[in-house]
Amino acid sequence: MKRNLISILILALLIVNIVLTAIMMFSVTSTNKKTAELVSDVAAAISLDISSSFTGGGAAAAVPLEDTVTYTISDLQIPMKRAEGDDKDHYGVITVTLSMNSQHEDYKTYGEGDLSGREDLIRGQIFELVGKYTMDEAKTNSEQLKTEILGRVQELFGSDFIFDVTLVALYQ
Repeated sequence: MKRNLISILILALLIVNIVLTAIMMFSVTSTNKKTAELVSDVAAAISLDISSSFTGGGAAAAVPLEDTVTYTISDLQIPMKRAEGDDKDHYGVITVTLSMNSQHEDYKTYGEGDLSGREDLIRGQIFELVGKYTMDEAKTNSEQLKTEILGRVQELFGSDFIFDVTLVALYQ
């Protein structure tokens, strides 16, 4: 008789456990759905805010990879501004890659052949801009530096067919 009573008790506890687990799953699932919707709404709002407040020069639309052409200016050795109390000269060895939209109407005018004829103008803009930064400022503000270079290059050409700048930098 004891064995039967223990089996019935175990069965009752098992049923109670299943019922409580089902209740918990329904409550967690509904809460999880609400949380996922909230996160999606926040992510959408942030994404809209970033794209609407972009002032870096005109790369609002994404350019497909097959329409992207790159031009690389490598090994620019640029003297950096001295930090306060620093007696040592610092240099930035920078490689800049310009990404161009080959479907843009100005690409045929400026970039279709080769940018090497205008490379010195671009180098001058980069030298002037990077030289205003100290070594520490350039390291910590690399995104701002990229945005400023992109803006200067777009201003130089009077067009936004160059839509992105990639920097590879080593500061000494």
